[in-house]
Amino acid sequence: MLSDAIKDEGVMRRVLKRGVHDIIVESEFVERLQGGRPLRLKMGFDPSATDIHMGHAVGLRKLRQLQDLGHKVVLIVGDWTAQIGDPSGRSATRPMLTAEQVRENAATYMAQFFKIVDRDRTETRWQSEWFGEFSLTDVIGLTSRFTVAQFLARDDFANRFKANQPIAITELLYPLLQAYDSVAIESDVEFGGTDQMFNLLVGRDLQGMVGQTPQQCFLMPLLPGTDGVQKMSKSLGNYIGIDEPPDEIYGKTMSLPDNQILPYSEYLTDIADDEISEMRAELAAGSVNPMELKKRLARELVAQFHDADAATNAERNFERTVQGGQMPDDIPEFALPAPDALAGMRLSRLLVDAGLASSAGEARRLISQGAVQIDGERVSEDSAAGIEVGAVLRAGRRRYVRLV
Repeated sequence: MLSDAIKDEGVMRRVLKRGVHDIIVESEFVERLQGGRPLRLKMGFDPSATDIHMGHAVGLRKLRQLQDLGHKVVLIVGDWTAQIGDPSGRSATRPMLTAEQVRENAATYMAQFFKIVDRDRTETRWQSEWFGEFSLTDVIGLTSRFTVAQFLARDDFANRFKANQPIAITELLYPLLQAYDSVAIESDVEFGGTDQMFNLLVGRDLQGMVGQTPQQCFLMPLLPGTDGVQKMSKSLGNYIGIDEPPDEIYGKTMSLPDNQILPYSEYLTDIADDEISEMRAELAAGSVNPMELKKRLARELVAQFHDADAATNAERNFERTVQGGQMPDDIPEFALPAPDALAGMRLSRLLVDAGLASSAGEARRLISQGAVQIDGERVSEDSAAGIEVGAVLRAGRRRYVRLV
């Protein structure tokens, strides 16, 4: 049942403007939104990785907002397109995944997806429902509706073509398959980042060609990562995962450049618009310490993806360890496989095994940067020799483990 709240001017403003880059076409979207019929809101994802980060949460929060107004989310699991790989924003062909990898990634992804979007008000569809029956005739019929020139107009394809870099035929199929998803589920609105605009517009065009009402395209801003510059990405290491422990979410948020306080607050929290305007004025006037606003942001994010108690504890731990230079009260333990396991082991290997680094390369960088400590003493050699059971390892500013 649709909510009457959509008639409220403030609610409409938050739907159309808060955390939104563009809507194609906004007037048509508003007309449909107020038309008295629940809209089918399409969000597709390729399970090419297992985790959702705050960059994904921008669009997911908008879906939840519209769900709460009575509209229907249709989640498309791209079990076919994930095996092709979408090159949006990339300079090279992405590797294809196996069907098994896709299924494994999808299970983890959906568990995190439903931490934001209401599972009971979501219709989940797998592309294999329609592409599993596709024949060569269907593929040729689909490709005949568009030209190569149209696809080479897309920025990433155009740049690679000019640079004589390879573009696989399968990659040209990707936007067509995504577009057909919109036809298959009769999408009213499709959501995606600004780097997905071309694909969303192909879906809009294809629907019109087959006699459906063309979908509206809801474009979300791309959230910068913790470096404040590049798009948030796991591969760049500048991400905040929504499933990360409270201390990690809090600490990574505190590492943001000050110029990201307002975008993160606007896109990822329910802080009122007038409060954000007040924060903007205070930052411009220099009348507030940015760290205080950043702490509020960090509390908001931890509470959203964990709970209020976790946010309070994360802040207390940050103040003790990062600001106060003390060790946390509760240090996780890592059990060595044998008493002599450290003999001849590289420290980088130990950091990876203990979960303090995601790869040997990251571990070596931490060591070379002086970011690794053993019982409070910095180490510069990639060797675990001399480390004893009971020692506390610290990597970076927030990650600790006690060897047992």
